[in-house]
Amino acid sequence: MSMAVPAAVTRDIPDRDRIVVAVAVALVVLLLAAFVLAPLFAILRTSFATPDGFGFANYARSFASPKFARVVGNSFAVSLTTTAITLVLAYGLAYAMQRTRMPGKPVFAILVLLPLFAPSLVQALGILFLFGRNGVLNRTFDLGIDPYGFWGIVIADVLYSLPHAYLILSAALAAADARLYESARMLGATSGRIFRTITLPATKYGLLSAGFVVFTIVITDFGNPVVIGGDFSVLATEIYNQVSGQANLTMGAVIGVVLLLPAALAVVLEKWVMRTSHATVTAQAQPLVLDRRRGRDGVAFAYAAILCGAIAIVIGVVFVASFVTLWPYNMHLSLRHYRFDVQQGIAPLWTSVWVSLIAAVLGVLVTVTAAVLARRLGGGAARALYFLSILPAAVPGMVLGLGYVLVFNDPRNPLEILYGTLVILAVCNVYHYHAQGYLIAATGLNQVSRVFDEASTSLGGSFLRTLRAVTLPIVAPAIASIGVFFFVRSMVTLSALIFIVTPQTQVAAVSVLLLDDSGSHNQAAAFSVCIMVVVGAALLAFNGLVALMKRRALVI
Repeated sequence: MSMAVPAAVTRDIPDRDRIVVAVAVALVVLLLAAFVLAPLFAILRTSFATPDGFGFANYARSFASPKFARVVGNSFAVSLTTTAITLVLAYGLAYAMQRTRMPGKPVFAILVLLPLFAPSLVQALGILFLFGRNGVLNRTFDLGIDPYGFWGIVIADVLYSLPHAYLILSAALAAADARLYESARMLGATSGRIFRTITLPATKYGLLSAGFVVFTIVITDFGNPVVIGGDFSVLATEIYNQVSGQANLTMGAVIGVVLLLPAALAVVLEKWVMRTSHATVTAQAQPLVLDRRRGRDGVAFAYAAILCGAIAIVIGVVFVASFVTLWPYNMHLSLRHYRFDVQQGIAPLWTSVWVSLIAAVLGVLVTVTAAVLARRLGGGAARALYFLSILPAAVPGMVLGLGYVLVFNDPRNPLEILYGTLVILAVCNVYHYHAQGYLIAATGLNQVSRVFDEASTSLGGSFLRTLRAVTLPIVAPAIASIGVFFFVRSMVTLSALIFIVTPQTQVAAVSVLLLDDSGSHNQAAAFSVCIMVVVGAALLAFNGLVALMKRRALVI
């Protein structure tokens, strides 16, 4: 026998729900306005501010400077070259992993993702340990290689951006319709022609998406260029020189706007490409069954081994250097660099851990809330909230960090009390990666049928009760992944925090940069290893948590 829900209750619940949703939407929008829109507006305002008022004088003076034009040209040259090389290498690796039966795939899948677990400058640091003026290979074999400058940045950024391109292209190559390939073979098409006419067209959207992502990563990267760039300046290092070196916030804002434009355009184009893409695998598609081909599989294995081996060597040499007495003169093993007898010692590592934990909690709260509200609202309101939530993806970390300096280091701002605290660092990390966290949350929520919401509402359950008792438990693994995502990215990020750290709130990634800049390369390597160990521990804990969730779900 069913129990009727009192009419008064069913009338009251929607009213309370509307109030709760309205308040939550207002809070989410207010936070995005305070921590994303306000910093962007401050940068724009500063870039146009002149002694005579507002105008284009700062931009006119900048673009008239031969040095500025050279820096812009350098940035685009590095970004375009790196993007082209990365796409070719990543496509080859993704093809080897998804379209061959080569051995060793689990190992290669781990090795290719290693750059994600370390600050971006680790790639440059590893290259210098190998091929720098005191690089072990340079000195041992008298190679005479000079890694500083254009090609050093390109190689370091290729290694840094390769995992991002690989993940996108691997997903694009994972799905295929066996019927197309079988028909092509029956018509006598060669392997090369099948690749040109079927495989490549089917993955063109993945290639475009990967290209835009890599371009954005490279043109906004600060770590690798500052370590290995030498006298070769790009926009990211020029902002740092203007703001930190010369305290010229106006010029830094101008360069920030110039850096913001191509990054934002690349993000917009990537979203447009993904929206206009169409499914190449239908419900009638047959899965592609891979056969063993000794020659093809052997070539794929050799290619993957060389590429992933290069990644492992560059990152591994940093690990080795951290245990060497004095690279490369005294190669005896020692723990001296882990004493951290420099100023502040090991404190920046623990600061990073605390900042990352705060960012993980805040990141889960704000991104899951935004995704839940967008799902609840629907229509134009949901699209507007979606736009605001993914807007930070178009803002380079250095630009956002500079905006925080302009906004929160101002006594007139009530939120000035946050400046110089761990909270502002965590908040900056959260909104730097807000778009990615939001998309993970939205994807997880889309897997939950709306039937659960409707059933709960019909039984008199409020919005919050349904969310707490039904929706969130179902998407708990996705929520956990969001938390670990924010933790990992906060541990390794550098560009977003470089302007807002203080001596009391210095984080580990910044310590690596400062130690390398002061010539303490081995201690910089030791700090990098500590960061990677913490990140690895976090990922292991996450995998254990997910396994526990699955076991509990099976028991239930």
